Amino acid sequence: YPEITEMQAQAIFEAACELRKEGKNPFPEVMIPLVGTLAEYEMQKDVVERVAKETMKKYGVKVRYMIGTMIEIPRACLAAGEIASQAEFFSFGTNDLTQTVLALSRDDAGRFLPGYVDRKIYKEDPFVSIDQEGVGEMMRMGVERGRKVRKDLELGICGEHGGDPASVIFCHDIGLDYVSCSPYRIPVAKLAAAHANLKGKVKIVEKGEK
Repeated sequence: YPEITEMQAQAIFEAACELRKEGKNPFPEVMIPLVGTLAEYEMQKDVVERVAKETMKKYGVKVRYMIGTMIEIPRACLAAGEIASQAEFFSFGTNDLTQTVLALSRDDAGRFLPGYVDRKIYKEDPFVSIDQEGVGEMMRMGVERGRKVRKDLELGICGEHGGDPASVIFCHDIGLDYVSCSPYRIPVAKLAAAHANLKGKVKIVEKGEK
């Protein structure tokens, strides 16, 4: 249903163009979700670019923007190099990536995951703290393959893991630029980021701001 992408892109660029006419300087970052192949990304990107061009022509203004993708299925991590040839940024959707890598349903996790943690099958609930040996390795692969193709690729995560201290430090260690989390988790995330900042820099973004 490409018309869904078209409708959403139109809403984004109409709002951006109206702000531009008011003298403001919006900079939309359009994120395409659930991409698994370069061809899939390009199909959606073409729709966004066409709508952006048509809308800017209609309003008679120019708006700078970026197009990137969510990395939330294993194949996207494997194809990260190809996807990065066209995508300007990646945001790892760690909630869905955890579901797809571990073949676990987040909705049902509360029924059995406590037992898994008690029996040390998992060190922590993987929906709370990133499973670094599994999901984390897929993320690391995505980072390495993406940055190999596009050196300036902007990388981050969105998901509840962005408010988990161990996950924030892990994200810093593999080279992510920012983490995004729910507002109520920002104080904890900032504390973890401060700890990570002893070695480098990591940015905290409130969910919805990015």
